[in-house]
Amino acid sequence: MTALRQRWKLRFLAQTLVWLGAGVLVAVALWWSEFDLAALARSGPRFSEFFARLVPPDWSVTQLVLQSTLETLMIAIGGTALAVIFALPLGFLAAANVSPGWLSQAIKLFLGLIRSIPLIVIAILFVVAVGLGPFPGALAIAFHSIGMLGKFYAEEFETAEKGIVNAVRGTGATWSQTLRWGLFPQCVPQVVAFSVYRLEMNFRDAAVLGLVGAGGIGYYIQLYVRGFQYEKVAVLLLVIIVVVTLLDQLTYWVRRWVR
Repeated sequence: MTALRQRWKLRFLAQTLVWLGAGVLVAVALWWSEFDLAALARSGPRFSEFFARLVPPDWSVTQLVLQSTLETLMIAIGGTALAVIFALPLGFLAAANVSPGWLSQAIKLFLGLIRSIPLIVIAILFVVAVGLGPFPGALAIAFHSIGMLGKFYAEEFETAEKGIVNAVRGTGATWSQTLRWGLFPQCVPQVVAFSVYRLEMNFRDAAVLGLVGAGGIGYYIQLYVRGFQYEKVAVLLLVIIVVVTLLDQLTYWVRRWVR
C-alpha cells in the first residue's frame, strides 16, 4: 500500500511539474510575442472601420471571383489527389509494423523534412521552376501535403489490429497481399477522412498562393486590397466562406459514409 501511495505521489508531482512547465512556456511565449490586451481593445474602431468598408459588396466582380475560386478549387483537388497517390506508399513504408525499423525511420525523417518547408516557399520555388499559373500551385499543394498525409497514414497503419494482419500473413499471403487484405481495409475510413480533411485545408492554402503568382483567388485578394477596393474583397471573402463551408459538410458526410 505504501509503495502504491508513493507511486501516486510521484505521478502527481510529475503531472504538476509538466503543467507548471507548460504554463511558464505559454507565459513566455505571450511575453515574447508582445501580447497586449490593451492594444487589442484600442483597435476596436479600426476593426469596425475595416468591416464598414466591405459594405455593400461590389457584385460586379462575381463572375471573375467565381472563375478564380473554381481555379483555386481545382488546384486544391489536383494537388490533394497527387499527394494521396504518393503519400499512401510512403505511409506504408513509414509504418513501423510494416517496414523494417531503419526504413521506417528514414521515411518518417523524409516526411518531416517535407513538412518543415513553409508552403509559400515551396510555391515560390515551383513558380520559379515552371512559371506562373495554377500548375505550380497544384505542385506546391501536392508536395506540402505529402509530408502531412504520409505522417497521418503511417500513424493510422501502425494502429491496425495485429491479429488480423497476422491471420492474413499466416495464409501464405505475400507482403503486398497482406497490406491489401489485412492492413489497408482496417484503415480505409480514416485514410479517406484524412484525405478529405486535407482537401479542405488545401483549398484555404491555395487561396493565398496567388500572392506569389501560383494561380487562384489569392491574386485578386492582393490586387483589390492594394487598390483599397474593399467592396470587391467582400465578394471574395463571401465566396471563400461558402466554399469552405461546403467542403466542411463534404468532410462530414464522407466520414459518415465510410464508417
